[in-house]
Amino acid sequence: MGFRQAAVLTAVSFFLGVLFICLNVDYRILFTPLTDSVTRDGFEFYTTFYNAPPAIKALLHAVMGVGLLGLMGKLHKWDDSAMFFDGSSLAAYIFSIAVYLTVGIPALRTVADPIPDVDTRADRVEALRILSAGNTIMIVLLGAILALQAGEEYARRLGAKELSKFSTQQKVDGKEAAQKWQQ
Repeated sequence: MGFRQAAVLTAVSFFLGVLFICLNVDYRILFTPLTDSVTRDGFEFYTTFYNAPPAIKALLHAVMGVGLLGLMGKLHKWDDSAMFFDGSSLAAYIFSIAVYLTVGIPALRTVADPIPDVDTRADRVEALRILSAGNTIMIVLLGAILALQAGEEYARRLGAKELSKFSTQQKVDGKEAAQKWQQ
C-alpha cells in the first residue's frame, strides 16, 4: 500500500467515523416514529455540530481535500486498475462531496441556525430528515469507496501471484526445452 492509497483510506475512514457518530441520531430520525424527544435530540446534536470551533471545520475540510488529492494522484498513473477502481472511487467521492455541499450544509444551517419568521418548526424538522438521509447516502458512498479500494488491492495481489506463477512456469519450461534440445 502506497502513500496515495493510505491518504484515501485515512480520509474515507475518518469521514465514515464522523458519519457513524451522526448515525446514532440519524437512525432514530429516519427509522423510528418522529417524536418531540427525537427531534429535540436531533436539533441539539446538530446545533452542537454546527457551532463547533472553526478549527474542527477546517480539519474536516482539509481531510476531505487529502482524500481528493489521494484519489487524483492514484488516477494519475492511468492503468486498468486506476481506470476502474480509482475512477469509480473518485466518482463516488465527488458525489459524496456534492451531497455534503448541496444537501448537508444547507440542511444543517436550517436546523441549527434558522432564519426568524422564515424557517418554521416544520421546515426545521424536514431539514433534519433531509440531513439524516444525506448522511446515510454518504455512508453508502464512502463504504463503496472502501470496497473498491479493497478490490483493487485484492486484484493487485492476485495479479502479482499469477505473474509469479507464470514466470516460475516459464523458467521450468525453458529448462525442459534446453534439456530436450541438448539431447
